[in-house]
Amino acid sequence: MAEATLLSDLGTQIIIPICALVGIVFALVQWMLVAKVKISTGKSNSADGNNGFTEALIEEEEGISEHSVIRKCADIQAAISEGSTSFLFTMYQYVGIFMVAFALLIFLFLGSVKGFSTSHQPCAYDSTKMCKPALATAVFSTVAFLLGAVTSVISGFLGMKIATYANARTTLEARKGVGKAFIVAFRSGAVMGFLLAANGLLVLFITINLFKLYYGDDWEGLFEAITGYGLGGSSMALFGRVGGGIYTKAADVGADLVGKVEQNIPEDDPRNPAVIADNVGDNVGDIAGMGSDLFGSYAEASCAALVVASISSFGINHNFTAMLFPLLVSSVGILVCLLTTLFATDFFEVKAVNEIEPALKKQLIISTILMTAGIAFVSWIALPSSFTIFNFGVQKEVQSWQLFLCVAVGLWAGLIIGFVTEYYTSNAYSPVQDVADSCRTGAATNVIFGLALGYKSVIIPIFAIAISIFVSFSFAAMYGIAVAALGMLSTIATGLAIDAYGPISDNAGGIAEMARMSHTIRERTDALDAAGNTTAAIGKGFAIGSAALVSLALFGAFVSRADITTVDVLTPKVFIGLIVGAMLPYWFSAMTMKSVGKAALKMVEEVRRQFNTIVGIMDGSGKPDYATCVKISTDASIKEMIPPGALVMLTPLIVGIFFGVETLSGVLAGSLVSGVQIAISASNTGGAWDNAKKYIEAGASEHARSLGPKGSDPHKAAVIGDTIGDPLKDTSGPSLNILIKLMAVESLVFAPFFAAHGGLLFKIF
Repeated sequence: MAEATLLSDLGTQIIIPICALVGIVFALVQWMLVAKVKISTGKSNSADGNNGFTEALIEEEEGISEHSVIRKCADIQAAISEGSTSFLFTMYQYVGIFMVAFALLIFLFLGSVKGFSTSHQPCAYDSTKMCKPALATAVFSTVAFLLGAVTSVISGFLGMKIATYANARTTLEARKGVGKAFIVAFRSGAVMGFLLAANGLLVLFITINLFKLYYGDDWEGLFEAITGYGLGGSSMALFGRVGGGIYTKAADVGADLVGKVEQNIPEDDPRNPAVIADNVGDNVGDIAGMGSDLFGSYAEASCAALVVASISSFGINHNFTAMLFPLLVSSVGILVCLLTTLFATDFFEVKAVNEIEPALKKQLIISTILMTAGIAFVSWIALPSSFTIFNFGVQKEVQSWQLFLCVAVGLWAGLIIGFVTEYYTSNAYSPVQDVADSCRTGAATNVIFGLALGYKSVIIPIFAIAISIFVSFSFAAMYGIAVAALGMLSTIATGLAIDAYGPISDNAGGIAEMARMSHTIRERTDALDAAGNTTAAIGKGFAIGSAALVSLALFGAFVSRADITTVDVLTPKVFIGLIVGAMLPYWFSAMTMKSVGKAALKMVEEVRRQFNTIVGIMDGSGKPDYATCVKISTDASIKEMIPPGALVMLTPLIVGIFFGVETLSGVLAGSLVSGVQIAISASNTGGAWDNAKKYIEAGASEHARSLGPKGSDPHKAAVIGDTIGDPLKDTSGPSLNILIKLMAVESLVFAPFFAAHGGLLFKIF
């Protein structure tokens, strides 16, 4: 039955690592190009006569001495970098303790399935064959968990380092024009995107090959152990997202409420004591958190696909190339994104402000079109023309073109979700302009309009997700859904580049304001930042859409592994799980929102105290105490990230042990269904409020000017809406997609234990 693929196993072993290495090399090249912008005050321009000349012209026009500006930018950048690094190190210490404790739990739970015996056992899906002992799965799952966790942490940390390296460089390039600044910000984002995509792929590939040395032909056990990799990636992402989200929003809300509303000073004004903490927050929340989050999605989608494939004909017939189809899709994705990136940085140049957003949108469209061809090619060389896929106990016959459609449907659904998100959050379209217009009558109408926009923005993405689920499940069962999620994430390098571009531009604007650079430069960085806001919303849309597909695929793998044939909603065991699961995203959001509120309260009090007690802050003769504000944010976020984290990590364990796999399947389904809706509406509401405020501030149209200028009543109403939206779009919304995925992948890893020993309460009664 086993039909050969066009690509040999050796070819697969060569192609995957080469693509990953190409990605890493490309990232390093981009890094070197960014590093060419010097921040030292040496006369580095003299080498290039023409360059030195144009810069001198700009200086004379603005009458600012070159050295003092560069020195100020360098100092501010150092402060932001130091704050970000110290926060992440503090967080990783706490998370490290958790990591070791949880690794032990995995080992104990999975080892105890067969009482820590070292003898071989019948395979879970084919009892005629013998598989490696359960103890081996326990050891290797633990190793995979630690590998995933470390890769996730490194991904987030590298992203943050690159962002803090590039922010001041973007500001300095903005003196030469908006196009130059755009290229620096975008290249830096690309460094992060490619490093993350390539590292995730390479580590997973190496792990599979090393585990194979022990497992040999027992692929079922091998890929079951690999699921730990996804769990490690996502559990770190949870703390990164929640901790970083609380940090960034406590600082942001504190800085906005006292600085803008009470003291009437502009955003990022150096007189505001919370301003450094606010800029640090952009890096630890939006960059490190987002990086870990998308890495987690990628790892889990790959794991879900591999688990289902290992019990399908690929795994049974030991067809290595077809087995690694998910990794081959990601490998081609790296090459496609590399080509796409060159369109933004080398083939076309951004010359004017109004070209920024189209350039970023083109990235999404180009990568999607090229990737469709890439997927078709991979499906042609890496899949047998027909094969079978495990579908709840039966093998379903599938053709290779059907699998191609599954991946493509996920890819295009991602694009649709991205564009719908953009329509609802960009101030170029009517939804955000309506929200801005509602500020005429005060903050209350702004809030009402914003909430309505968020709820409405859920409709099309949900239909896109529903259609892709239906198509991919009809063609290739749960495997189809897993590869659809991978399709959505196949252009992750471009998605992350666009996403990281936002916070980098935001920081660049902050540095321009703090270094007291001229109005024109601030206008340029604002234009970069407004486009960045929209792209960040698109990135969140992608993350939420892929999380929905990933967790459904993991849910399917869990149901198969726990040996449940059907999940029947009418049985009370399942229904109570369903209704409790649907409640969890609300509980989780309540925790994260309240944490932001509590931390922001401390921040507001501290900023007020400094304005009232430090002499000469407002006239610039006294210096605010930035360090105290940074410390407030750090302490609050470390303390407050633990309860929401515990809720997500402990729920599957408690439900699985006490109520059993059927109730747990209900909890997973419930949390998936309600979590996706809240996540989309929360991030879009917050994004719309933020851009409504930016729309009024920019005053680019007649309508916007009638609402402005800064400090007018409609503007103050818009600032209040933006402040309410901050925790929604940067803490609760993006963390929810991790809640959905993490509970599913954790249930899958612990499935053997729950199936053997779970449901204690129902056994007693």
